[in-house]
Amino acid sequence: MNLDIHTAVLTTVVVSILGAFLILIRGIRVVLSARKISYFRIRRKQQTGGRWLIMLAVLFLGGAYAVGRYAEPAAYAVFPPSTTPSLTPTITLTPTISLTPTISLTPSITPTPLYSYTPTVTGTPYLPDSIRAAFTSQVTPNPQTVFSPLQFSLSVQNYQPVNPRTTFQNPVGRLFASFSYDFMTDGVQWSAVWFRNGEMVFSESGPWEGGTGGYGYSEWNPPAEDWIPGVYQVVLYVGEEWKVLGEFRVVGDPPTPTVTPTPSLTPLPSSTPLPSWTPRPSDTRWPSPTAPQ
Repeated sequence: MNLDIHTAVLTTVVVSILGAFLILIRGIRVVLSARKISYFRIRRKQQTGGRWLIMLAVLFLGGAYAVGRYAEPAAYAVFPPSTTPSLTPTITLTPTISLTPTISLTPSITPTPLYSYTPTVTGTPYLPDSIRAAFTSQVTPNPQTVFSPLQFSLSVQNYQPVNPRTTFQNPVGRLFASFSYDFMTDGVQWSAVWFRNGEMVFSESGPWEGGTGGYGYSEWNPPAEDWIPGVYQVVLYVGEEWKVLGEFRVVGDPPTPTVTPTPSLTPLPSSTPLPSWTPRPSDTRWPSPTAPQ
């Protein structure tokens, strides 16, 4: 295949523009996805990488413009073009009218799953006054503190959730809300509040002792019959500001508590006193017969 200068320049420009757009799209996606990362350092590093990709796309566009504007004249200055015979036009057939379909069927019904559960956050999380009144810490919270999304499980291993999920079937038992954190301050007041259908059912609060970063969890272990079906929410607060909210659902009827009867004391029948012993009257000694003389 013969490749002339014009075709080569045109191909280079097209490839450069396509590459620039692909790099630009990639850079924008990296910047947007970095906003969802909880960790500040990782988010900043990913945002910087995305900006470098956008700058590289701009350089590609500038290179494409320079090649399209100056490459061909510069090449002709080095390699003067030679005259080529012009092609003789030939008779071409006139295309006939082809039928074009005008109606296209568009499906109007989109199948949806019968049962689906998507956690939804309703309203703004609030810190109950009873917990706020019991604060003991005077340490000012760090505004850069971040928490990862909560993960719920029936057990944890090395502070990591085992088989996390968002729906639990009764009976439940102990439940863990696991998370990772960064930029915390020891001694700052933190709270974990558990809600069921918008009503607080459990809370824990106190000065933080877990260091600046790592993994942790909040756990609740009520009696099995207290796991009433419904939507549960767990909210983590640092000071009075909420940092993360997680949601899960409990389905199925809880077990019925068994009542163990308490034995009652049965009074014994009262004893009937025995009659007292009455001494007999002493026997009267009869006189013995007198022997005849």
